[in-house]
Amino acid sequence: MSGRCGTANRTADRTANRTAAWAIAAQVVDPEIPVLTIEDLGVLRSVEEDGDRVRVELTPTYSGCPAIDAMRDDVRAALQGAGYREVDVRMVLSPAWSTDWMSDAGKAKLREFGIAPPNARAGDSRTEGRTALRMAVKCPRCHSLDTRELARFGSTSCKALYVCDACLEPFDFFKVL
Repeated sequence: MSGRCGTANRTADRTANRTAAWAIAAQVVDPEIPVLTIEDLGVLRSVEEDGDRVRVELTPTYSGCPAIDAMRDDVRAALQGAGYREVDVRMVLSPAWSTDWMSDAGKAKLREFGIAPPNARAGDSRTEGRTALRMAVKCPRCHSLDTRELARFGSTSCKALYVCDACLEPFDFFKVL
């Protein structure tokens, strides 16, 4: 009986430690959109802890994303600063990141920051056998749907540049990927 109880306690300790390591990594902010954490963005995929060693997996928003190196360094620094001696941060490209992985809290933070969040699920954009519909992008400032795309690429490859014809303000739209 005591052996089973000891195993349960070790399992509970590992779960608590993994949760603690996840919480530390989850606080790292995206270097391109500093109002979002990597958890908000959905690039933090897994955190496994074993004593003072941690393995973290990140999925970049797209392959070649220039921010992923900074994210890796920031995750490593945060975990080492919390006392983990050995931190291994790996990039995982499959499955590919999707805006579906963004949290609702992250989308709200984007809106508050003046960036229109993705407004559809990535799986909804397939048009095979259907008519493609263009979804309106709501202005994050005045909430008008009277907006138009100015440039397919904005300040980063993940965003497009839009303008609101109601309030005349330009804004970024985080593309549905």
